[in-house]
Formats: sequence, structure tokens, C-alpha cells
Amino acid sequence: MKITFELLHMLDAIDRHGSFSAAAAALHRVPSALSHAVGKLEDELGVTLFQREGRRATLNEAGRALLDDGRHLLRAAGDLERRVQRIADGWEAELRIALDAIIPAERLFPLLQTFYAAGHGTQIRITGEVLGGTWDALATGRADLAIGAPGDVPARSGIASRPLGTSSDFVFAVAPDHPLAAWPGPIPAGELLRHRAVVIADTSQELDARTVGVLEGQDVLRVPDIRAKASAQAAGLGIGHLPRWLADPEIAAGHLVEKTLAEPRQELPLNLAWRSRQVGRALAWFLDRLADPDTARTLTSGL
Repeated sequence: MKITFELLHMLDAIDRHGSFSAAAAALHRVPSALSHAVGKLEDELGVTLFQREGRRATLNEAGRALLDDGRHLLRAAGDLERRVQRIADGWEAELRIALDAIIPAERLFPLLQTFYAAGHGTQIRITGEVLGGTWDALATGRADLAIGAPGDVPARSGIASRPLGTSSDFVFAVAPDHPLAAWPGPIPAGELLRHRAVVIADTSQELDARTVGVLEGQDVLRVPDIRAKASAQAAGLGIGHLPRWLADPEIAAGHLVEKTLAEPRQELPLNLAWRSRQVGRALAWFLDRLADPDTARTLTSGL
């Protein structure tokens, strides 16, 4: 290989210090070694890389192009070395977090800012999952940590969990022009059955899909995410429950109307769950921070 990292370091030093002699001093080399290495590279590439004026050495256009791209390689190599060292110290290269759809992703941002500020270096990947999809993401290896996994833990080995909170602050809402908007008093289940429910499609791939708030025999419209569910209900396409944080602005804007049910929605436990076979330092960091009651309440308030 004509171009090596050692040569790129030499070119970088010459460019920064302005001469072969100054660069050699910075690199603890003799100037003749740098001159020989750069001259050999120019011969092998068949190009001149520097304009030499007395003791000054300035990169020409070809040399500048080589060094600009070469500096990207040097930074990438340095990053790779640091990542390998962190992995050897127990920090994962990547931590995959499955976030249940009812929790807004922006609620995780303060935690991520703290993590990044500490310079741990592990890359974070956040994916949205729905209902059983959070458990399924752990079971199938798509995620290392699940936040807001609802209901009971599936019968799968290698998954640990602990309570995060409850999903208890849901609002039953319909469009202002929906037939149920004018219903007097609490709405019975028999009347709900006559109307289409809007639900978010469970994202499970292997585990059994779960449903919440759907009556047996009820017509269903499945949408991809929680905000699409709110929009579909505001458009009069169906009925259903929405988390308080999402429903209240739509109700205040007149897009939805809150109604009372004769049989209120039951509380749904939310869990923090993780793959327990090998807990790296990044996963342990998040588990420790999420054990704080204030952090848990911030994530689950209005759900």
C-alpha cells in the first residue's frame, strides 16, 4: 500500500507546522526521514504533493486533496481504536433500546444527553415498538433494553424485568362529529361495539400479538403509530383511548371530545426489561439511571 497512516501523520504534521524540519521535531524524527518518505510517496503516486520554497513546504492542490481525505481516515482510525478499548473495558459498541409507542421519544433525551456528556462512546439505537413488540424485540435479539414493555413478562428465558410504572391516565376520545360525541352519560360496552376502534398494530414478529381496548367482534382500523391513531380518531375514522399527554392538546384544539365509559379502561403495568445473559456497562448505566423514581415518573406521566 502506497499510502499508510504513518505517511498521513507526516503530511498532517508538515501542513500544520509549515516545514519538514518543524514537523520532524514535532514527530521526534530527523528531517531527512520525512523528506525521504514523502519523496518516495510522490514517486510511487507519480505526483508532486508540496510546493517547496526555501524551508517552507506548502501542500499543492493534489496534496491538499490527499490530506483532507486522509485526515478523515486518521480520525476514523482513532475513533476505532477508542471504541475497541471501550469494548475491552466492557462498554458495548451499540446499545439497542426498544421504546413502547405510548412513551414520547423526547422524554429520553435528557437521559441521552447525560450519557453522551459522560463520553462513554457507546452508540445508541432507539426503535419504536407496540405492545408485545417490546417483549418480542428482546426475545428475538432486536433490542437489549425495552422501556415501557406492557403487561406480563412472556415465558422466555434470558429476559429480566422490573416495574417502571403504570399506564393509567388514558382518555377515551372521539371526533366532535362522531355519533358517540353526543352520547349522554357513560357509554356502555354494547354501544362501543357498534363503532370502529382505532388501534396501533402490535409489532411482534415471533411472540403472540397483543391487543388492548378492543371488544370481541369490534371492527378495527390498525395504524402504524400513536400519533397516527390520534389523527385517525380526530378524522372520525374510529374511537379509542389515547395517553393524556397526546389527547389533551387535541381536545383543547377542538379536534377531539373526551367521553366517559361505563366500564373504564383498566390500568396496564409498564416494565423495564432487558436481555440478562450479558449486561454490558452501557446497559448497566441505563438500568441504574432508570431506577430513579423521578426519572421513571418523567417517562410515564400522562400515560
